Amino acid sequence: MTRVRMAGRRARLLTAATALALLSPLASCSSASTAVEACMGKQAVSATTGELEGTYTGEAHAKGVKITLKASDTGTGGTVTVRNWPTGSWYKSELGATFDGSGTWDVLSGTGSDEYGHVQLSFTEPERFLQDDTLDSLSIAKDSQRIYLYEDYDPDVCPTFRLRRA
Repeated sequence: MTRVRMAGRRARLLTAATALALLSPLASCSSASTAVEACMGKQAVSATTGELEGTYTGEAHAKGVKITLKASDTGTGGTVTVRNWPTGSWYKSELGATFDGSGTWDVLSGTGSDEYGHVQLSFTEPERFLQDDTLDSLSIAKDSQRIYLYEDYDPDVCPTFRLRRA
């Protein structure tokens, strides 16, 4: 009888320890920006054209990618040039997996439905892309020393497609 009780108690302890181990990663994901802040900086609610202007180079899955944002004299945004930019599914058969191109950009501040700022890209070369035919919206993360543009597809992990201002 004592062996049965000990085995039952040991099984309950093992079950409790397993449940605790499975739940503890969830506690670290308490805020959507936690993973982003840990690897890049705080997600920006807004940013100015002057802050974002410059050349960014890719890290992680964006290695080899380069984007240059030049400000216009008329307000927000300006012109953009890209190298090795990921091609959307619709154009892969024509352009390959990546392309070099240009177009315009604009910085949009966070709103009620999208609480963080982002950079909106509009490509006109090599040909006009429709919205969402390629990666055309990048979120912004910054701290006192760095600015990143990145694809925000999963707020619980550090973005793998990220570009750091040089």
